[in-house]
Amino acid sequence: MNIRSLFLKHVAVPSDHGSWVFLLSPLVIGLHLGGRLTIVSVYLLVAALAGFMVRQPVIHAVKIWSGRRPRTELPAALFWTAVFGGIASLHVIGLIIRGYGHLLWLVLPGITVFIWHLELVRRRNERRQVLVAMLATAVLSLTAPAAFWIGTRTADPFGWVLWALVWIQSAASILYVNMRLEQRRQGIVSDLRTRARLGIGPIRFATFNVVAVAVLAMNGTVPGLLMAPYLLQWAETIWGTLRPVTRSRPAAIGIRQLIVSILFTVLFALAF
Repeated sequence: MNIRSLFLKHVAVPSDHGSWVFLLSPLVIGLHLGGRLTIVSVYLLVAALAGFMVRQPVIHAVKIWSGRRPRTELPAALFWTAVFGGIASLHVIGLIIRGYGHLLWLVLPGITVFIWHLELVRRRNERRQVLVAMLATAVLSLTAPAAFWIGTRTADPFGWVLWALVWIQSAASILYVNMRLEQRRQGIVSDLRTRARLGIGPIRFATFNVVAVAVLAMNGTVPGLLMAPYLLQWAETIWGTLRPVTRSRPAAIGIRQLIVSILFTVLFALAF
């Protein structure tokens, strides 16, 4: 076997580049609110990154076994699965040794959603699965409370509030991007009724997010400034509904949403 055949970029590196923000944003927010960066925080960070990376070779292996990719790429898929799986396992052991083994309960929902996704891949039906994508972001958002609890060294219930706050933004993002892609598939969307029909779901979700954060701010659970990042996303959703995209590449849509998500993360951190 040629060693070079193991180092295939499309087997090792996730192809859905926009999904990185759904992992890194919760991690950054959780680490920031945790207040300190410790060796245990590094264990969590590396374990989460390796766990995220291992998805690509595993999905590739399923595609190979289902006849969607050539079997010559199977050694590379198995190699990178072992590499990323090994790195994740070593750092999970570090978490256990340091007394944070209870955080592994947060992995169980991720395993369930991932198995569901793999079955969809096997059946060649993984595209446009909005519900699965939203559940996947819910799983990735669990890194926020995990990082927060490690930083504070407590099981502060606010961690669950933090998880919900991060996840509703990610879910709204998924709905918004799906709307933009639907606009692109339909071509020219000229009348206001069609634009409203495509945007009603994302607008409702973004509006709910703003209202929910406002309620939490009024009862003192979160600072009032936290409304700023959610208002940013709400404004982007309104703008995207009224200004449909018809010719932009999907990558351009993803890049714009990436910029919005980065701004959201910065504003969220500054609010605290």
